[in-house]
Amino acid sequence: MRTYAIGDIHGQLEKLKAAHALIEADKAAVGDPGATVVHLGDLPDRGPDTRGVFDYLLKCRDAGAPHVILLGNHDRMMRRFLHPEKLRDQMRDDLDWLWPPLGGRETLASYGVDVSHGRRDTAIHADAQNAVPESHIALLDSLSTPYTEGDCLFVHAGIRPGVPIEAQSRDDLVWIREPFLSDTSDHGPLIVHGHTPVEEVTHYGNRLNLDTGAGYGQALSAVVIEGRDVWLLTKDGRRPVPPIGP
Repeated sequence: MRTYAIGDIHGQLEKLKAAHALIEADKAAVGDPGATVVHLGDLPDRGPDTRGVFDYLLKCRDAGAPHVILLGNHDRMMRRFLHPEKLRDQMRDDLDWLWPPLGGRETLASYGVDVSHGRRDTAIHADAQNAVPESHIALLDSLSTPYTEGDCLFVHAGIRPGVPIEAQSRDDLVWIREPFLSDTSDHGPLIVHGHTPVEEVTHYGNRLNLDTGAGYGQALSAVVIEGRDVWLLTKDGRRPVPPIGP
């Protein structure tokens, strides 16, 4: 079983295209054009071209690409902001999506919305509802979590240790950090996740973190997974990612 996976995208269209190119090159090398490509969520925010990311992924989907796109917390915040009542995320209702560190303003700017700080949030919200295409909202509505293939469970943020997979809360799947990040126990499948940036793709034995900070101008990483063995895809080919934990 061979599966490809890409970390948090965060509006980085050119980096996403480059990641797909690396995957296609590896697929050609191993003769496996139909292998699944899992995107770990967080399509929008912080980067310069969220609209382009959505258009590109929809084009890939229409062309029949074997893609899985998971729900991330930023996807959920964007979708709830676009609700007629401008909702906040039910897990973090203390966070306003337009708060600069979250990146919602960059997302709306990519749709041509005036997000200058002198404008009222109500005006920005009204413009956003008119600017974001229905096809993009439908894509957000289609995102699911988790996804299982082979020896891996793919999810945006992680899982709550000790809770059966079928009983996991969606809030945890898209938001959790601790106690997941500190837990060294065997979760059964290898948990492949993003959400918490690391300097490089890291295999902890029981989990694999693919968020290498594309939302902050760093790399967008793509890997190939065979069983529980992982390779980072580079322009020079595969580079092994050995486990550093149990």
